[in-house]
Amino acid sequence: MKPIKVLGINASPRKKGNSHFLLEVALNAAEALAPDLVKTELYSTSGKLYKPCDSCDLCHTKLGYCRQTDDDFAELRDKWIAADAIIYSIPVYHMGVPGNFKNFLDRVGNSVVEGFYSKPRKVMATITQGTGMATGQESVMMYMAGHTIMMGCIPVGGDWPSAYVGAAGWTRVKKEKSAMKTLYEEGEEDTTFTVDSIKVLSKNVVHMAMVIKVGGKQLSKILKEDGGYDIFLRRIKGEKNDRKTI
Repeated sequence: MKPIKVLGINASPRKKGNSHFLLEVALNAAEALAPDLVKTELYSTSGKLYKPCDSCDLCHTKLGYCRQTDDDFAELRDKWIAADAIIYSIPVYHMGVPGNFKNFLDRVGNSVVEGFYSKPRKVMATITQGTGMATGQESVMMYMAGHTIMMGCIPVGGDWPSAYVGAAGWTRVKKEKSAMKTLYEEGEEDTTFTVDSIKVLSKNVVHMAMVIKVGGKQLSKILKEDGGYDIFLRRIKGEKNDRKTI
Protein backbone atom coordinates (compact mmCIF):
# COMPACT_ATOMS: atom_id res chain seq x y z
CA MET A 1 0.00 0.00 0.00
CA LYS A 2 1.21 3.47 -0.84
CA PRO A 3 1.63 5.78 2.18
CA ILE A 4 -1.47 7.58 3.36
CA LYS A 5 -1.24 11.37 3.39
CA VAL A 6 -2.22 13.01 6.67
CA LEU A 7 -2.67 16.77 6.40
CA GLY A 8 -2.62 18.74 9.64
CA ILE A 9 -4.33 22.12 9.39
CA ASN A 10 -3.53 24.68 12.07
CA ALA A 11 -6.54 27.02 11.99
CA SER A 12 -5.13 29.51 14.46
CA PRO A 13 -4.30 33.07 13.35
CA ARG A 14 -1.28 32.86 15.67
CA LYS A 15 2.00 31.32 14.54
CA LYS A 16 3.36 28.45 16.59
CA GLY A 17 0.96 28.87 19.49
CA ASN A 18 -1.02 26.23 21.39
CA SER A 19 -2.82 24.92 18.30
CA HIS A 20 0.50 24.48 16.48
CA PHE A 21 2.02 22.58 19.40
CA LEU A 22 -0.94 20.21 19.71
CA LEU A 23 -0.98 19.58 15.96
CA GLU A 24 2.72 18.73 16.00
CA VAL A 25 1.99 16.17 18.70
CA ALA A 26 -0.75 14.66 16.53
CA LEU A 27 1.30 14.44 13.35
CA ASN A 28 4.38 13.06 15.11
CA ALA A 29 2.20 10.39 16.72
CA ALA A 30 0.62 9.53 13.37
CA GLU A 31 3.96 9.09 11.64
CA ALA A 32 5.42 7.11 14.52
CA LEU A 33 2.72 4.44 14.12
CA ALA A 34 3.98 3.40 10.69
CA PRO A 35 6.79 5.60 9.33
CA ASP A 36 6.84 3.83 5.97
CA LEU A 37 3.08 4.03 5.49
CA VAL A 38 2.25 7.51 6.83
CA LYS A 39 3.35 10.85 5.42
CA THR A 40 2.35 14.03 7.21
CA GLU A 41 2.27 17.72 6.41
CA LEU A 42 1.52 20.65 8.70
CA TYR A 43 -0.19 23.62 7.08
CA SER A 44 -0.76 26.85 8.99
CA THR A 45 -3.49 29.33 8.11
CA SER A 46 -1.66 32.07 10.00
CA GLY A 47 -1.00 34.99 7.67
CA LYS A 48 -3.25 33.49 4.98
CA LEU A 49 -6.33 35.19 3.54
CA TYR A 50 -9.57 33.39 2.76
CA LYS A 51 -12.21 35.70 1.38
CA PRO A 52 -15.81 34.90 2.31
CA CYS A 53 -18.11 32.92 0.06
CA ASP A 54 -20.51 35.30 -1.69
CA SER A 55 -22.90 32.53 -2.78
CA CYS A 56 -22.48 33.25 -6.48
CA ASP A 57 -23.20 29.51 -7.14
CA LEU A 58 -20.82 29.41 -10.11
CA CYS A 59 -18.78 26.68 -8.42
CA HIS A 60 -21.58 24.13 -8.75
CA THR A 61 -23.65 25.51 -11.60
CA LYS A 62 -20.97 26.29 -14.16
CA LEU A 63 -17.27 26.27 -13.21
CA GLY A 64 -16.74 23.32 -10.85
CA TYR A 65 -14.35 25.40 -8.77
CA CYS A 66 -14.40 28.65 -6.81
CA ARG A 67 -14.14 31.67 -9.11
CA GLN A 68 -12.22 33.67 -6.47
CA THR A 69 -8.53 33.16 -7.14
CA ASP A 70 -6.94 36.26 -5.61
CA ASP A 71 -6.39 34.85 -2.14
CA ASP A 72 -4.87 31.73 -0.52
CA PHE A 73 -7.90 29.46 -0.83
CA ALA A 74 -6.78 27.36 -3.81
CA GLU A 75 -3.48 26.38 -2.16
CA LEU A 76 -5.15 24.84 0.88
CA ARG A 77 -8.08 23.45 -1.14
CA ASP A 78 -5.70 21.42 -3.32
CA LYS A 79 -3.88 20.06 -0.27
CA TRP A 80 -7.25 19.26 1.32
CA ILE A 81 -8.36 17.30 -1.74
CA ALA A 82 -5.09 15.34 -2.01
CA ALA A 83 -5.03 14.18 1.64
CA ASP A 84 -6.28 10.80 2.79
CA ALA A 85 -6.84 12.16 6.28
CA ILE A 86 -7.07 15.60 7.85
CA ILE A 87 -6.44 16.58 11.44
CA TYR A 88 -7.71 20.06 12.26
CA SER A 89 -6.26 21.96 15.21
CA ILE A 90 -8.56 24.85 16.07
CA PRO A 91 -8.61 27.42 18.88
CA VAL A 92 -12.00 28.37 20.28
CA TYR A 93 -13.10 31.81 19.12
CA HIS A 94 -16.40 32.98 20.65
CA MET A 95 -17.64 29.39 21.06
CA GLY A 96 -16.73 28.62 17.45
CA VAL A 97 -13.95 28.57 14.86
CA PRO A 98 -11.85 31.62 13.85
CA GLY A 99 -13.57 33.77 11.21
CA ASN A 100 -10.89 33.55 8.53
CA PHE A 101 -10.88 29.76 8.78
CA LYS A 102 -14.68 29.67 8.66
CA ASN A 103 -14.42 31.39 5.27
CA PHE A 104 -12.27 28.50 4.06
CA LEU A 105 -14.78 25.93 5.31
CA ASP A 106 -17.66 27.72 3.59
CA ARG A 107 -15.86 27.79 0.27
CA VAL A 108 -14.38 24.31 0.35
CA GLY A 109 -17.85 22.99 1.18
CA ASN A 110 -19.47 24.73 -1.77
CA SER A 111 -16.78 24.45 -4.41
CA VAL A 112 -15.48 20.93 -3.76
CA VAL A 113 -18.37 18.70 -2.78
CA GLU A 114 -21.10 20.64 -4.55
CA GLY A 115 -18.88 21.78 -7.40
CA PHE A 116 -17.35 18.37 -8.05
CA TYR A 117 -20.54 16.42 -7.20
CA SER A 118 -18.44 13.79 -5.49
CA LYS A 119 -17.72 12.19 -2.11
CA PRO A 120 -14.07 12.64 -1.03
CA ARG A 121 -14.35 9.91 1.66
CA LYS A 122 -11.35 11.11 3.64
CA VAL A 123 -10.94 10.67 7.39
CA MET A 124 -11.16 13.80 9.53
CA ALA A 125 -10.53 14.58 13.19
CA THR A 126 -10.48 17.69 15.36
CA ILE A 127 -8.25 18.98 18.11
CA THR A 128 -9.31 22.13 19.89
CA GLN A 129 -8.25 24.24 22.85
CA GLY A 130 -9.42 27.28 24.76
CA THR A 131 -8.60 29.37 27.79
CA GLY A 132 -11.01 27.54 30.10
CA MET A 133 -12.03 23.99 30.87
CA ALA A 134 -15.46 24.33 29.23
CA THR A 135 -15.33 27.37 26.99
CA GLY A 136 -16.52 26.07 23.64
CA GLN A 137 -14.32 23.08 22.91
CA GLU A 138 -17.24 20.69 22.42
CA SER A 139 -19.07 23.27 20.30
CA VAL A 140 -16.11 23.41 17.93
CA MET A 141 -15.72 19.63 17.80
CA MET A 142 -19.40 19.06 17.09
CA TYR A 143 -19.41 21.78 14.44
CA MET A 144 -16.44 20.13 12.73
CA ALA A 145 -18.13 16.72 12.94
CA GLY A 146 -21.04 18.24 11.04
CA HIS A 147 -18.63 19.75 8.52
CA THR A 148 -17.05 16.32 8.02
CA ILE A 149 -20.35 14.62 7.34
CA MET A 150 -21.47 17.37 4.97
CA MET A 151 -18.23 16.92 3.04
CA GLY A 152 -18.95 13.23 2.47
CA CYS A 153 -16.09 12.27 4.78
CA ILE A 154 -15.64 10.07 7.86
CA PRO A 155 -15.38 11.66 11.33
CA VAL A 156 -13.01 9.98 13.76
CA GLY A 157 -12.90 10.56 17.50
CA GLY A 158 -10.83 9.35 20.40
CA ASP A 159 -11.37 6.51 22.85
CA TRP A 160 -12.91 6.53 26.31
CA PRO A 161 -12.10 8.11 28.70
CA SER A 162 -9.98 10.70 26.96
CA ALA A 163 -12.32 11.83 24.21
CA TYR A 164 -15.30 10.92 22.06
CA VAL A 165 -15.69 13.46 19.27
CA GLY A 166 -12.14 14.83 19.28
CA ALA A 167 -9.36 15.89 21.62
CA ALA A 168 -9.57 19.05 23.68
CA GLY A 169 -7.34 21.04 25.98
CA TRP A 170 -7.34 24.25 27.95
CA THR A 171 -5.02 26.69 29.62
CA ARG A 172 -5.69 29.79 31.66
CA VAL A 173 -2.18 31.01 30.84
CA LYS A 174 -2.44 33.76 28.21
CA LYS A 175 0.93 35.47 28.34
CA GLU A 176 2.92 32.71 26.66
CA LYS A 177 2.26 32.07 23.00
CA SER A 178 2.76 28.33 23.39
CA ALA A 179 1.67 27.95 27.00
CA MET A 180 0.51 24.37 26.56
CA LYS A 181 3.94 23.28 25.39
CA THR A 182 5.43 24.76 28.55
CA LEU A 183 2.77 23.17 30.75
CA TYR A 184 3.35 19.79 29.11
CA GLU A 185 7.10 20.01 29.63
CA GLU A 186 6.40 20.81 33.29
CA GLY A 187 4.19 17.74 33.59
CA GLU A 188 0.94 19.63 34.25
CA GLU A 189 -1.82 17.02 34.62
CA ASP A 190 -4.54 18.44 32.35
CA THR A 191 -2.15 19.18 29.50
CA THR A 192 -0.55 15.74 29.78
CA PHE A 193 -4.04 14.24 29.55
CA THR A 194 -4.72 16.32 26.41
CA VAL A 195 -1.49 15.18 24.76
CA ASP A 196 -2.26 11.54 25.57
CA SER A 197 -5.76 11.87 24.09
CA ILE A 198 -4.31 13.42 20.92
CA LYS A 199 -2.02 10.43 20.47
CA VAL A 200 -5.00 8.09 20.68
CA LEU A 201 -6.91 10.27 18.21
CA SER A 202 -3.99 10.13 15.76
CA LYS A 203 -3.85 6.36 16.02
CA ASN A 204 -7.55 6.12 15.19
CA VAL A 205 -7.12 8.48 12.23
CA VAL A 206 -4.29 6.43 10.75
CA HIS A 207 -6.02 3.10 11.23
CA MET A 208 -9.29 4.29 9.72
CA ALA A 209 -7.54 5.98 6.78
CA MET A 210 -5.72 2.72 6.00
CA VAL A 211 -8.96 0.73 6.18
CA ILE A 212 -10.74 3.21 3.90
CA LYS A 213 -7.91 3.22 1.36
CA VAL A 214 -7.56 -0.56 1.18
CA GLY A 215 -11.34 -1.05 1.09
CA GLY A 216 -11.73 1.58 -1.60
CA LYS A 217 -9.25 -0.20 -3.85
CA GLN A 218 -11.00 -3.52 -3.39
CA LEU A 219 -14.40 -1.99 -4.14
CA SER A 220 -13.29 0.51 -6.79
CA LYS A 221 -15.25 -1.17 -9.58
CA ILE A 222 -18.49 -1.09 -7.60
CA LEU A 223 -17.92 2.52 -6.51
CA LYS A 224 -17.16 3.61 -10.05
CA GLU A 225 -20.35 2.02 -11.33
CA ASP A 226 -22.38 3.54 -8.52
CA GLY A 227 -21.01 7.02 -9.29
CA GLY A 228 -20.22 10.00 -7.09
CA TYR A 229 -16.82 8.75 -5.94
CA ASP A 230 -14.56 10.38 -8.54
CA ILE A 231 -12.48 12.41 -6.07
CA PHE A 232 -12.00 9.40 -3.80
CA LEU A 233 -11.11 6.95 -6.56
CA ARG A 234 -8.60 9.30 -8.16
CA ARG A 235 -6.97 9.92 -4.80
CA ILE A 236 -6.48 6.26 -3.87
CA LYS A 237 -5.05 5.61 -7.34
CA GLY A 238 -2.56 8.43 -6.86
CA GLU A 239 -4.12 10.54 -9.61
CA LYS A 240 -4.49 14.30 -9.32
CA ASN A 241 -7.86 15.87 -8.68
CA ASP A 242 -8.20 19.27 -10.31
CA ARG A 243 -10.61 21.23 -12.47
CA LYS A 244 -9.30 19.50 -15.62
CA THR A 245 -10.37 16.07 -14.40
CA ILE A 246 -13.82 17.05 -13.19
